[in-house]
Amino acid sequence: MMMKKRLPVAIALALGLLTSAGWQNSAQAHGAAAHMVPMEKTLAEFGADVQWDDYARMFTIAKDGAYIKVKPDTNEAIVNGKPLKLAVPVVFRDKVAYMSEDFINEVFQSGLDQTFAVEKRAHPLNPLSADEIKTAVEAIKASDNYHDNFRFTEISLREPPKEEVWQFVLSGKTVEQPRQANVTVLDGKHVVESVVDLTDKKVVSWTPIKDAQGMVLLDDFATVQSVISASTDFAAVLKKRGIADPSKVITTPLTVGYFDGKDGLTQDQRLLKVISYLDVGDGNYWAHPIENLVAVVDLEQKKIIKIEEGPVIPVPMAPRPYDGRDRKAPDIKPLEIVEPEGKNYTITGNTIHWQNWDFHVGLNSRVGPIISTVTYNDQGKKRKIMYEGSLGGMIVPYGDPDIGWYFKAYLDSGDYGMGTLTSPIARGKDAPSNAVLIDQTIADYTGKPMTIPRAIAIFERYAGPEYKHQEMGQPNVSAERRELVVRWISTVGNYDYIFDWVFHQNGTIGIDAGATGIEAVKGVKARTMQDPTAKEDTKYGTLIDHNIVGTTHQHIYNFRLDMDIDGENNSLVELNPDVKPNDRSGPRTSTMQVDQVDVKTEKEAAQKFDPSTIRLLSNANITNKMGNPVSYQLIPYAGGTHPIAKGANFGKDEWIYHRLSFMDKQLWVTRYSPEERYPEGKYPNRSIHDTGLGQYSSDNQSIENTDNVVWLTTGTTHVARAEEWPIMPTEWVHALLKPWNFFNETPTLDLNGKKGE
Repeated sequence: MMMKKRLPVAIALALGLLTSAGWQNSAQAHGAAAHMVPMEKTLAEFGADVQWDDYARMFTIAKDGAYIKVKPDTNEAIVNGKPLKLAVPVVFRDKVAYMSEDFINEVFQSGLDQTFAVEKRAHPLNPLSADEIKTAVEAIKASDNYHDNFRFTEISLREPPKEEVWQFVLSGKTVEQPRQANVTVLDGKHVVESVVDLTDKKVVSWTPIKDAQGMVLLDDFATVQSVISASTDFAAVLKKRGIADPSKVITTPLTVGYFDGKDGLTQDQRLLKVISYLDVGDGNYWAHPIENLVAVVDLEQKKIIKIEEGPVIPVPMAPRPYDGRDRKAPDIKPLEIVEPEGKNYTITGNTIHWQNWDFHVGLNSRVGPIISTVTYNDQGKKRKIMYEGSLGGMIVPYGDPDIGWYFKAYLDSGDYGMGTLTSPIARGKDAPSNAVLIDQTIADYTGKPMTIPRAIAIFERYAGPEYKHQEMGQPNVSAERRELVVRWISTVGNYDYIFDWVFHQNGTIGIDAGATGIEAVKGVKARTMQDPTAKEDTKYGTLIDHNIVGTTHQHIYNFRLDMDIDGENNSLVELNPDVKPNDRSGPRTSTMQVDQVDVKTEKEAAQKFDPSTIRLLSNANITNKMGNPVSYQLIPYAGGTHPIAKGANFGKDEWIYHRLSFMDKQLWVTRYSPEERYPEGKYPNRSIHDTGLGQYSSDNQSIENTDNVVWLTTGTTHVARAEEWPIMPTEWVHALLKPWNFFNETPTLDLNGKKGE
């Protein structure tokens, strides 16, 4: 049996350690004594994973696309299945492995790892670099409009015209528009949009936006905490609840929504509502809510303008650590995923090539990854499928009308910026060990470039059989399915959201949204369902712990998908299976037929999704060999682990309906406009009417044979259960974009073809 163990990993880089220790290796490199360094420490600092196989007496080293095997005292390594001569062997001294200081360059720059390639011509949708962010900010600061109190809510690429980008991707033609940046600033509470020419380093437009509230920025969180901590009024209400030390109180700043003045707040104020939790030292303050207490903080005045109180509910005090600190870990043997010959994909700048797929990836500070210029190589021809796909927006609305809950409807990307809240991915936990982890750079609220380490993971995985058939008496025919996954995670307060873009070899694109983290819970009097207050305490949720209710809510996601199926002229088509009488001979009385409806306008396209029907985005101008229009099927609900959200669980007279139409219909199709990017509108914080999909579709334009954008709304209704507390296993919802007569035959027949032919 082959016994493997993982070597301990040190953090400090130890170059020069051997010289200072007085030890000199006798190994020679090019006739001179080699400078040797501790292997595991140096490779760990480099970001590589190192394992030692006791039985085979061999190291395996993995980093991104490189998979290396090397035995001590030998002058050869195996890199991605190919031999590489080493100038100096790895050696052991006093049970510590040492390598030449040139080992990293020698191995990782050998050219045997083809995962990363140099981008010879920059893709026109590449996100702004750190230098470009700096240039944009410097231009703003040099303009006459600049004030010292400016804060930045957006610094992003201003995209060149769509047709120019496609021409670049398909034919290499240079984009004519110079690189430009969209810059949005907060001047106090006022929002201003500007455009900066990055070549001339000048501001070319400056537009104040009326009646708009900007995003909540990270420094607003610090403002709220300092205001709460300094407030004697808030300390007094805490004392009524038995909390003598305000420094133990953790605040959560939340957007207040809009209720037409029924909440006593005016729309023009920049406000946050603050709910609080008690830190009892267990690492999980979320388990200790200070119920029925809300402070309203004015961010301009930097003070509490109102404290809202309800009946005192004792704070649940029982420790509820969620990090396993109070548990013994099970004895689980390692599960290793290796790619001994390297990756099957290549990353060139921000462009990824995998089998027949080519697409571009960039991180946006608001919506996270944008997947763009997606093509599929169909027997030598690159075919357009999607110009851009991304999270458009999402909302997490709660259904409890009580004082600390009625306003909770979090627009996580539109109000807070989910890209800014990207959570670095942990290899082997958040993504498999074979993932390539990529850093991304965005701007922070001060306008400085901010690098997010390990922001996006890319990995290939086994996904079951692509197909199988066993004919009696004949050899089995089957093929392995592979998928390429682009993963991103954003942590917004108590919840962590995992988004996967999944590319299948057969042309299907999956979009998976997973929710994990810690539920927002309500403190109640009841310990069990047998207590006298239990029925009332659980009217809007589930008792998931003693004195703790998980409040019923929804996670509703909307994805903006600028589909271009073999070109920009597309239409929405409905296929509705139906039972009809048999008008021919025979014993059958009924038949199964499919009714086709061509959807003509934006308002007709906005509809609830019935999983028993078929919705296609079709290009009637191009057909497959049978004469059927090439199409992609649009599936908002392709399975999930929580009950699906069939719509928004609110009465039609709620103000949230006036503001956010996208929640209640799962399919929207609108005429393409580069300015229409967010289903909730560009500035949804405290908006008084729908500036998103409701507005985009209000002019009811024709969507027949034109450039259209598909908006898929999917999500779950989250009814809490005990198994999700104190931390929630990831709950998934899935959407699919599936080829429908796009190809002439099964596109993956080659998976079972003859090797080498």
